[in-house]
Amino acid sequence: MAQPLMPHATASWLVDNTALSFEQIAAFCGLHILEIQAIADDMAATKLTGRDPVRAGELAMSEIEKGQANPAYRLVMLKGPDQVRRTKGPRYTPVSKRQDKPDGISWIIRNHPEVSDGQISKLIGTTRTTIAAIRDRTHWNIANITPKDPVTLGLCSQRELDALVLKAAKAAGIEAPTDTRLEGDREALIEQLRAQRDAVARGADVVHASEAEALFAGPAFKDPFKK
Repeated sequence: MAQPLMPHATASWLVDNTALSFEQIAAFCGLHILEIQAIADDMAATKLTGRDPVRAGELAMSEIEKGQANPAYRLVMLKGPDQVRRTKGPRYTPVSKRQDKPDGISWIIRNHPEVSDGQISKLIGTTRTTIAAIRDRTHWNIANITPKDPVTLGLCSQRELDALVLKAAKAAGIEAPTDTRLEGDREALIEQLRAQRDAVARGADVVHASEAEALFAGPAFKDPFKK
């Protein structure tokens, strides 16, 4: 259920200016009945200035009259408060990381030239003018810009960067780059594990053979009941 924009101030006004029950006011304002009691007894933590819900367009006077005539009636709000929504805009970057943006932009331009300025702008959260200046090396601080991975800098996630590069490569009609730096290491690791497994198996066979040889090479078993 929608609630008034300022529930405590609205409750204070309803207590002072209507004959509604505490239950009705609590239900309308989304507060506990004990909070309404504290407001009525002037025992609230802070002194409240009443807010007229009728003038605010949240409650009709006819609703108040219905509630005063019937204590079991629950007030119906005319409209809820307008929700403040964030408009579309550049990606937000913490102040502590904004100085790292040029380094991240430079890294993308150097390693993924197929990514457009618009895509970089959305990923990093900067303007196309800044990106163009870094690309053309006309940025005012170009001498101090060092290409650094934006993921390492905390400007974006690895998943976001990979998705962007894949999309840009597909749009440009080129094959998406794949990281093959670990292929050789992976094969070497597999061979090493296989060698270790074979060595362990051979060692186990030797141990079993030695135990069997020692068992049969010992003194012959004598039956104590045989004469």
